[in-house]
Amino acid sequence: MGQILCCVQVDQSTVAIRETFGKFDDVLEPGCHCMPWIFGKQIAGHLSLRLQQLDVRCETKTKDNVFVTVVASIQYRALVNKAADAFYKLSNTRGQIQSYVFDVIRASVPKLELDSVFEQKNEIAKAVEEELEKAMSAYGFEIVQTLIVDIEPDEHVKRAMNEINAAARMRVAANEKAEAEKILQIKRAEGDAESKYLAGLGIARQRQAIVDGLRDSVLAFSENVPGTSSKDVMDMVLVTQYFDTMKEIGASSKSNSVFIPHGPGAVRDIASQIRDGLLQGNTTQN
Repeated sequence: MGQILCCVQVDQSTVAIRETFGKFDDVLEPGCHCMPWIFGKQIAGHLSLRLQQLDVRCETKTKDNVFVTVVASIQYRALVNKAADAFYKLSNTRGQIQSYVFDVIRASVPKLELDSVFEQKNEIAKAVEEELEKAMSAYGFEIVQTLIVDIEPDEHVKRAMNEINAAARMRVAANEKAEAEKILQIKRAEGDAESKYLAGLGIARQRQAIVDGLRDSVLAFSENVPGTSSKDVMDMVLVTQYFDTMKEIGASSKSNSVFIPHGPGAVRDIASQIRDGLLQGNTTQN
């Protein structure tokens, strides 16, 4: 109907390329335009001015001989003031952009090791954008932004990287566990040493108290009972300790059997043997 009335409609965010007898005539912006086809005027085609995106998957090899697939996302659009160049100069815009992306990525990634590729993906994206901007501006296209959205190593390499990472984390965990056990053992040893030290102090004080008590008992008994000597008092103390020992052995259910002379006179013999041993030791030293 529009052709019969010699009118044509151009939609928003789109331009139309008008030709006269097959030759480029003008770029028609959105709106209604007169198209006298009887004079050879016709619409050669339409060109979208919307932002477009092209995802390019490029397989290449790193410096350390690891094959990776780099996924680049290119956002581009046609320039309205260069619509004729964008329409006539390129027959396959997406294929042209893809070729430039392949060229830049395969020239940049082989210079880097795998870890550096992940670290410098922004630099790779910038290099791709600069090359595309320089090449595509001559064809009437603007490169808005270039992103490296994914870097996919080979599946075996990815699994190996995960295993290395897991092993490193396990090593750190093992070191931390060993350090914790070391600290625990040190603290346990310090506590045991402190406990033994305090136990030693207690035993020393106990023995000192026993010695002081025996001394005071001997002195008090000698003063209150005339005619007794220190030897008589010590014999009595030995007898008392003898019966206390027998009582403790009999009262304990887990003690081993001990066979010793059980007569009261045996205590005097034991005391005599102890004194004789002390006297002999002193004589030998002199």
